[in-house]
Amino acid sequence: MGSKILVVDDEDVVRKSICRILSDPEFSVETFASGAMALAELQGNAYDLAITDLKMPGMNGIEVLKAIQVLQPNLPVIMITGYATVDTAVEAMKCGAFDYIAKPFTPEQILGTVKKVLKWRAARALDTQEDEHLTHFEKIIGQSAAMQLVYHRIRHVAPTDSTVLISGGSGTGKELVARATHNCSLRRNRPFVAVDCAALAENLLESELFGHVKGSFTGAISTKIGLFKVADGGTLFLDEISNLSLSVQAKLLRALQEREVLPIGSTKSVPTDIRLIAATNRDIKTLVAQKRFREDLFFRLNIIPINLPPLREREGDLGLLASSFLAKYAEKMAKPIESFSAAALAHLEAYDFPGNVRELENLVERAVVLCCGTQIQKIDLELQGDAVDTTPKTAEDLKQLKKAVREQAVLPAEKAFVLAALDRNNWNVTNAAAQTGMLRQNFQSLLRKHSIRPTANDLPDQRQGDVQEDDALPKSSEC
Repeated sequence: MGSKILVVDDEDVVRKSICRILSDPEFSVETFASGAMALAELQGNAYDLAITDLKMPGMNGIEVLKAIQVLQPNLPVIMITGYATVDTAVEAMKCGAFDYIAKPFTPEQILGTVKKVLKWRAARALDTQEDEHLTHFEKIIGQSAAMQLVYHRIRHVAPTDSTVLISGGSGTGKELVARATHNCSLRRNRPFVAVDCAALAENLLESELFGHVKGSFTGAISTKIGLFKVADGGTLFLDEISNLSLSVQAKLLRALQEREVLPIGSTKSVPTDIRLIAATNRDIKTLVAQKRFREDLFFRLNIIPINLPPLREREGDLGLLASSFLAKYAEKMAKPIESFSAAALAHLEAYDFPGNVRELENLVERAVVLCCGTQIQKIDLELQGDAVDTTPKTAEDLKQLKKAVREQAVLPAEKAFVLAALDRNNWNVTNAAAQTGMLRQNFQSLLRKHSIRPTANDLPDQRQGDVQEDDALPKSSEC
């Protein structure tokens, strides 16, 4: 197969023309009618060269170029346009385009430029690739190959204003990735505003995001500035964005496209300058297919995807994370705990952690609380599904176990025996004691033991005449 070339142009005639020009077997060409479609392709497939039109509806060529620089940083881009001016050429080159071709172009122009770019790519030194192996990035901990890819993606997307969609299971650290992206960006000195879309009702979330004017709805006693405006100049992080209703999704899409928000009850839009980062623990593509999430919003959000792997797929990270959490909580609780035993670490490694990094941190915190020595033992770890060892270790443990077993097995039967005897004898204590062969005072002791303290008033009417005042013990409350 020849060099893989990706072509993006909204005009069908241009796409077909480039395909004809590059029909030689040394080229393999894939064409796309929009930037969103092309970027979706680049998320899963590598290319040697990209050719994109500058003026396109929806996402223009500069936006496509910037997204490519994050998705595939070493992919050279040729910009083509029918609006050939010095300004557009300079803008494209400043943004990182390798070369610039004006429409109408000749076959020789396309072929010559493509061959020049591919020759440059082939000769490029391999040492330009990043080979740094990190164990920490910002506040994220991990040295696995999967996390190196995450760090790589953050480093490249952070300097841009491209929208980022972080996906991953609960507890994988999506907000940490969002904060790291913000902290490495040019907006680092401006606000980072985080919103949990699952924590607020639809009407409250809309007000929180876009703001409202006084009197716009019941309870709106004053004008409120929305979080889009609070985050102005900085980053707005929308966690669990898949929980947004379709109506809020529509307003969010408009805000992203127009760079302005319309507060509830207002007729005047407010300009806003934010970098949006969204996160989800659900498959939004499935929600789109189910008509529960807008496809156009998904394309707008999914410009730069960052996928966080579950902890069980992060080989080599568990021990590093566990040690970090141990140091954190041992210091916090002023306990001289230095490490995990080999058995404890093996026990952790064998567990699949459905709650991911958050579950591991909570587990280590609990183990630090329970640990009585200088090393976390297996017994200090309480993993979900662990069987509890009830074997007594001392004579006192055995005594307490016997007592517990007796109370669980004997006391319910003893109480049932007393109640049945009273019921058979119209709640007459003397008769009940005599029938069971017990002394009256011993039978009364059982009543006190089980907190059976009835009064004559509780007896059914037909039994009232059968009860003596000092002997009336009709059925009553039980402890």
